[in-house]
Amino acid sequence: MAAVHWGGVVAIIVFYVLILLVGLWAARKTKNRTDSEEVMVAGRDIGMIIGIFTMTATWVGGGFLNGTAEIVYKKGLIFAQAPWGYSLSLVLGGIFFAKTMRERKYVTMLDPFQHKYGARVGGLMFIPALTGEVLWTSAILAALGATVSVILNFPVSISIIISACITITYSLFGGLYSVAYTDLVQLICMFFGLWLIIPFSMTHKAVSPLKVDPDWLGEWDMKYTGRWLDYAFLLMFGGIPWQAYFQRVLSSRTPRVAQVLSFSAVFGCLIMSVPAAIIGAIASKTDWNMTEIPDPDQPKENPSLVLPLVVQYLTPSVVSFIGLGAVSAAVMSSADSSILSSSSMFVRNIYKLLFRPKATEFELVWCMRVTMIVIGALATTISLTVQSVYSLFTLCGDFVYVVLFPQLVCVIHVPKVNTYGALTGYVVAFALRLAGGDTTLKIPALIKYPGYDYEENVQYFPYRSFTMVIAFITILVVSIVCDMLFRYGVLKPEWDFFQCVVNLPPPNDKHEMSENLNGKAKSNGETNGGSAFVETEYAPGKLSTSEKARV
Repeated sequence: MAAVHWGGVVAIIVFYVLILLVGLWAARKTKNRTDSEEVMVAGRDIGMIIGIFTMTATWVGGGFLNGTAEIVYKKGLIFAQAPWGYSLSLVLGGIFFAKTMRERKYVTMLDPFQHKYGARVGGLMFIPALTGEVLWTSAILAALGATVSVILNFPVSISIIISACITITYSLFGGLYSVAYTDLVQLICMFFGLWLIIPFSMTHKAVSPLKVDPDWLGEWDMKYTGRWLDYAFLLMFGGIPWQAYFQRVLSSRTPRVAQVLSFSAVFGCLIMSVPAAIIGAIASKTDWNMTEIPDPDQPKENPSLVLPLVVQYLTPSVVSFIGLGAVSAAVMSSADSSILSSSSMFVRNIYKLLFRPKATEFELVWCMRVTMIVIGALATTISLTVQSVYSLFTLCGDFVYVVLFPQLVCVIHVPKVNTYGALTGYVVAFALRLAGGDTTLKIPALIKYPGYDYEENVQYFPYRSFTMVIAFITILVVSIVCDMLFRYGVLKPEWDFFQCVVNLPPPNDKHEMSENLNGKAKSNGETNGGSAFVETEYAPGKLSTSEKARV
């Protein structure tokens, strides 16, 4: 085994110390404050500049950069859909969700579900949301470990554990404030580190000139059309229902700022994807036999390591250490967001609403800190023990798209949906997605859609998007049918056991959900989050006509 590059180890330690100090400095903003919303959404005080940086850094993580370089090298630029797909998801999120969610003073993405369907049914949405966030954190920590092992010959496990501990530490004390300010530093490191790599690697003797050719542009086959469109829609729409995104939206000072953050982060994502794509193209034009790489076939056998391999073998040592800092910054900027967003959902939407409705703010803050440690430890353990973490995350990303996206559209924009439709759509989406199979995780396809490749066991039909549309239609149809059956007396009122159509709870119970989510309204009408929800005709499982009001 090659010797550890101690110079690089020192460089990465300096970088980690810098990030930790910035995070702890930002944590002073929450000193002596025991309000859980200060930790979750920074007191809704994130301004324009910091907001743009933290929104961009949340998306531009280790998986985003490593994945872009990998796909350009492996299949070509035309298959690198993540940069523009996620950018369009930010545009769509800004147009259709950011303003509405921020105006209603929600604290997490799950709040509208529990306002409308009740605590328990709305809490079901927590399952795909949490799983996706945890596995995303695991995947990018695993990517960091692989990168460090390639560049520094340093043990993978130690690098993952240290990165996770530092990320948890500053998130623990400062919440979203620390995460946002460290994102600023991390994004700057990413930008300069990645662009510094390109001139050195491009001029290496083993690299041929980057001409317009299929090596890095890719070749199109019409059979890929359905699959390509499926992933395009998954990225555009499936990139919206993530708590990490809405945490930035809901922490903005005003609804207008929330929209501006979404639109501005688009340019950041596109700009940061350019050097990653160029590095992938450089790798495709490299004769690895002319480098010092021990195994010239390694890039082909393990294309996920293309970015660190370019950094290690096509640039001088000093530049490679700086490049490692850039990749580390990308990983930490996404990991801290996922850990914080996961713990926010659990504490507010599960612990408080289902188990401890009367919990004090002091208790919630400490519960959130403990949850951060648990989730961080869980993500770290998965990244160290599971071989196909990224495959697991991909499958969970599918569930976020097919399950959560149609539910989010309905709960925000379709007044007529009810609990019966939401539950049925939830089950249908899960069942159809699993029935479509997954080749990476070796889940057999029970439903073989048109164009199925029996030799490769691949679905070329856009079955994920088909499942999402079916789930959306199911929610609408079942909601309307149940509403009609109850209202026209076909079904007895007492059979409305979700109390969402005709069998409504007593008036005294109408404000219970609002009080639990917003805290006890103060005499001036303000809650812990700023404005109070005025709930009229509200019942768990029935759409409330929630209006934000200063009373």
